[in-house]
Amino acid sequence: MSAVGERVQRAVEAGGRLARAPAESRTRALEALAAAVVDPAVRARVLAANARDLAAASGLASPLVKRLKLDATKLETLADGARQLAARADPLGTVLAHRKLDEGLVLTQESCPLGVLAVVFESRPDALVQIASLALRTGNAVLLKGGREAAESNRALSEVVRGALASAALPPDAVQLLDDRSEVDALLGLERGVDLVVARGGKQFVEHVRARSRIPVLAHAEGVCHVFLHRSADPSKAARIVVDSKVSYPAACNALETLLWEAGAESALEASLAALRSAGVELRGDTATRARHPEMKAATDADWDAEYGALILAVARVDDLDAALAHIAQHGSQHTEAIVAEDRGAAERFLAEVDAACVFHDASTRFADGYRFGLGGEVGIGTGKLHARGPVGVDGLLTFRWLLRGSGQVSADYGPEKKPFLHEDLGGSRLPPNPRDRAPENRDRCIQGACISRKYMHAGCIHFGFQASAGPGPSRSASRGRSGNPRATRATGRAEARDVDARAESSAGPDSLPAVSSRPVVPDTVRA
Repeated sequence: MSAVGERVQRAVEAGGRLARAPAESRTRALEALAAAVVDPAVRARVLAANARDLAAASGLASPLVKRLKLDATKLETLADGARQLAARADPLGTVLAHRKLDEGLVLTQESCPLGVLAVVFESRPDALVQIASLALRTGNAVLLKGGREAAESNRALSEVVRGALASAALPPDAVQLLDDRSEVDALLGLERGVDLVVARGGKQFVEHVRARSRIPVLAHAEGVCHVFLHRSADPSKAARIVVDSKVSYPAACNALETLLWEAGAESALEASLAALRSAGVELRGDTATRARHPEMKAATDADWDAEYGALILAVARVDDLDAALAHIAQHGSQHTEAIVAEDRGAAERFLAEVDAACVFHDASTRFADGYRFGLGGEVGIGTGKLHARGPVGVDGLLTFRWLLRGSGQVSADYGPEKKPFLHEDLGGSRLPPNPRDRAPENRDRCIQGACISRKYMHAGCIHFGFQASAGPGPSRSASRGRSGNPRATRATGRAEARDVDARAESSAGPDSLPAVSSRPVVPDTVRA
């Protein structure tokens, strides 16, 4: 077995242990990671490593240097992302579907990790911690390869992540740092072991990975993002949105690259251009825009497809909303598009018709980010349409299994002129109990009424007549119940809880679902 093959095998084994570990262990690892990233001694080591990378980056382009640089603010953001993930309900073992095929034959669809991820990313060393945090929360092992320019920073941060794993008694090999590009090429040629490759970088690099890989590839490619100023745009609002979209972090993939405007939006255009000039942005305009601003540099055809990653912006006038939609369809990268408009109808049409992973109204394109979406960061922003789209956070790193629990049935007994299937939907989070499989601590929670408060909804929970939600307090669908009165339903639920144990003990039969996990079961709505 090759050296890369051995590392992948270690990742497979470590990932299996990580996925089977209690949710509390992965939560402890995330909490330890958050604490370590802002620990003064650790921070000093990481920033010293980053300083060495910066010193060696003399020939690096300015946008890449900005991505490379770490500071206290970036490290605190990483810690906050890890805390967000630690506070989230465990996503593994979520029952997505629960269906009775026949008496004594019950099918469930349950979430589980993808397995082993390989993530190749650009010069941003902070991406390493974001990706590793998501892998921890979702029970995936991950092999990471950052850019050469961030080698020292990546090495220091990977040691911090592996230390957090060890502190929670989890296998450090669940997170591994690949050393050079040759290892990536060897990995891409493997047929087994790695379940998904995430490629983050320029268009050429992403195409290189796709061409060489026998593994499914999730591309985080270029971001050619637009803001369209509708004739109803408020000038001050437009200027703030446009400047934030372009200037706050021009090297980011969600930064604005082309500003579109239509007749009637001149006030919003002028306010935006004045603010952009004050921020030092180089403007390149089409003929109509330069007629108003002859000092502006003339845009070429290449500018409409450019991801500058710098303080450069292309500006073009379009005839109307239809023309704006057509321009975005032709030149956009399906990453993030935005409209500034007081006209609600125009805004809703834009939101409905633009084909992109993220489409915004009256908001900066810079909001297209896993941390800002509450995902705890992202492994990348998917611009394709299969598997995951937009910021790829927790949900994008999960798949599912179908689990069938029977009592001796065979397929030959079912079909035309034979026994029919029931296909009775039992609900995604309405789990019939099997009292014999209830862990004592879970039963205590039931007795304490924690399930009634919706704080817990574990497999084997006797309160299967209620749906779980993100925290204390009933979900909308559960709280209404049969009576439609939330208070009455809650009171009835508490009364039922006192005697449902006895009924459950006597009614457990072949249709009862054994506990599929000791972890809390959380419905899809909680994981969004």
